[in-house]
Amino acid sequence: MSRVDKCLDYTSAEMMTVTAARALENGMTCFVGIGLPSEAANLARLTHAPDVVLIYESGTLQTKPDVLPLSIGDGELAETALTTVSVPEMFRYWLQGGKIDVGFLGTAQIDRYCNLNTTLIGDYREPKVRLPGGGGAPEIATNAGEVFITLKHSKRAFVDRVDFVTTLGFGRDGKGRDGVPNIGKGPTRVITDLCVMKPDPETKELVVVSLHPGVSREDVIEATGWEIRFAETLESTPEPSANELEILRELKARTERAHSVQ
Repeated sequence: MSRVDKCLDYTSAEMMTVTAARALENGMTCFVGIGLPSEAANLARLTHAPDVVLIYESGTLQTKPDVLPLSIGDGELAETALTTVSVPEMFRYWLQGGKIDVGFLGTAQIDRYCNLNTTLIGDYREPKVRLPGGGGAPEIATNAGEVFITLKHSKRAFVDRVDFVTTLGFGRDGKGRDGVPNIGKGPTRVITDLCVMKPDPETKELVVVSLHPGVSREDVIEATGWEIRFAETLESTPEPSANELEILRELKARTERAHSVQ
């Protein structure tokens, strides 16, 4: 349990999920990644954004799962979707056609320019750890209107230079999108269990714009693998409401019951 968990009546993980959920607006069309992004997107749907349209990579459109899916192939997604389409149609028509407002992604590593690594840890020829890979994330990051990223904050995750660029943020120097025609803005915010970050408009380097309650600048500095910058006017992230916490906990409890081995 972190220091944040001890001094508040909700966990830092719940703070992260609620903050990420609030980033979605009602009526948005959201391409959802599995894990933390899925948790946040479904919390948004169950609270302030009932008309958010959730789309998963497997081709499920406007899905409304009662429990969180284990993968994009989880039957819960197809059973609760308005309709399903083929994966080629999902990418060619919906994503590349510019019909997705926001892509919601997770990652294993992220650097100061929002490049994501979900391929491997270590040297490419002799990796220490092999990760699941990019899936649809590279295409989502290029073609969605904008991209939200959520992950837990640590020096293992927030590194000065990702071991492999699976999904382009703004390139190794922050200029990777310059002069390249694409539909989307790229990453516009990163939400962690400590803070909210946004890319600097000029350099594209991540800047902390909001600290979660109970979190200090030093906490963020110690958990980041580069010399992190802070906004001149640093905000405090609003705390979760009782309603948000209740709905999130009910969702996770249902999920645990549904996925437990009988």
